[in-house]
Amino acid sequence: MAAIVRISSVCHRGVKPLFYRSSLLSRTLVAQQKDQDCPYPLTARIHGSSSLYAGSVSKAASLHWTGERVVSVLLLALGPAAYYFPGPAVDYSLAAALTLHGHWGIGQVLTDYVHGEPKIKMVNAGLFLLSTVTFAGLCYFNYNDVGICKAVALLWSK
Repeated sequence: MAAIVRISSVCHRGVKPLFYRSSLLSRTLVAQQKDQDCPYPLTARIHGSSSLYAGSVSKAASLHWTGERVVSVLLLALGPAAYYFPGPAVDYSLAAALTLHGHWGIGQVLTDYVHGEPKIKMVNAGLFLLSTVTFAGLCYFNYNDVGICKAVALLWSK
């Protein structure tokens, strides 16, 4: 602001100031709402329920975030474990961790892009169905076929 005032004081002789105009400074930067019910400025309205700020929900969100990070680190550890110790325990652990990681990831994308109460309920039901079918399919593959670890090894062997 000081630079704008200084430039305008240099340009003030015989030339209308370019940057420092009283009309620019007298306008409000935020539009006011016309009715008197809401005296605060109309910036971005953020809708949130008051229950989001309750202590128990905040604790649940923190635990959920921690769970997501634990699953991510577990997936990092399961990669080398699947290579060095392929077997049913690692196969089923991979099936559970991959399904849970995918469920939470797709859930976040849907939370960002789907709006409206009925649409959210439909999408959440579809997500739970997709996650259930994914986990059941991976377990079926582990039980009736070679398993996730050996399947990836077979892909790399050719």
